[in-house]
Amino acid sequence: MQASSIEGTNRRGHLITEHRNPRSEELDRMSVMEVLELINDEDSAVPGAVRKILPKIAEFVEHVAASFRSGGRLIYIGAGTSGRLGVLDASECPPTFSVPPDLVRGVIAGGAPALTRSIEGAEDFPEKGADSLNELELSSRDCVLGIATGATTPFVLGALAYARKVGATTGFLVCTSEDIVHGHADIIIPVVVGPEVVTGSTRMKAGTATKLILNMITTTTMVQINKTYGNLMVDLKALNTKLWDRGARIISEVARLTYEDAFDLLKQADGEVKTALVMAQRGWSAEESRRRLGDHDGSLRRVLESED
Repeated sequence: MQASSIEGTNRRGHLITEHRNPRSEELDRMSVMEVLELINDEDSAVPGAVRKILPKIAEFVEHVAASFRSGGRLIYIGAGTSGRLGVLDASECPPTFSVPPDLVRGVIAGGAPALTRSIEGAEDFPEKGADSLNELELSSRDCVLGIATGATTPFVLGALAYARKVGATTGFLVCTSEDIVHGHADIIIPVVVGPEVVTGSTRMKAGTATKLILNMITTTTMVQINKTYGNLMVDLKALNTKLWDRGARIISEVARLTYEDAFDLLKQADGEVKTALVMAQRGWSAEESRRRLGDHDGSLRRVLESED
């Protein structure tokens, strides 16, 4: 791409994420403590900005939950920090909620190498974003969340256009005003955190807001599809020492058993905490407990409170 073409497509001065922050204009004159206090002050505004767009997040979560129930997936797609945060959130879902690794996917421009180093130019081609989703065999049952704090990343815009063509539900998480990105996705999630302490460094407030929102999306969706009991992470399978211990402690607390008895029950349930809890509370075998959970869409609460 020629320099003149780049200038024509990437004039980003209108973007909030590219504005200078008046509070940090003398940043290089500040003491260490003054810089830290300024960053902390700026970061403190992020949760309030997120709260303002909770209805938008809720709308997207409802679609993701419906997608999961119908056999669909959630796919995050972004470049740079945005892409890395999507991959991070997706990678945490299997160990936290015992879901298949392909239920929530993170796609980053430049592929796996871009997770640890910058891949210059990887984000500049919309067709590569579309190709990434095509490789995942995107379908109308899936949900796609494009993440681009400045809302102009060609890789993400190309992916969203492809996803809409396929019929997938699309969301667009940006850190600029909604009117700039109108029409790019079914649901726009515009979290406006203002200019960064270091101009254009969207790994800061914009990155923090992105992390908060992605946590909200997956956690709330998992609650909706019965992956928790109260605030307990019950839909986990013990695969290492830490998880065996955590599972036994959850069973001990909920079923009011000694740690040793809870651990033994967890072993009988092949490391499945939900199954072990049904066994403890209802006196059924592991096989029957799994069947009852399946009959109630995996809801531990409904199984424990059922009259049969």
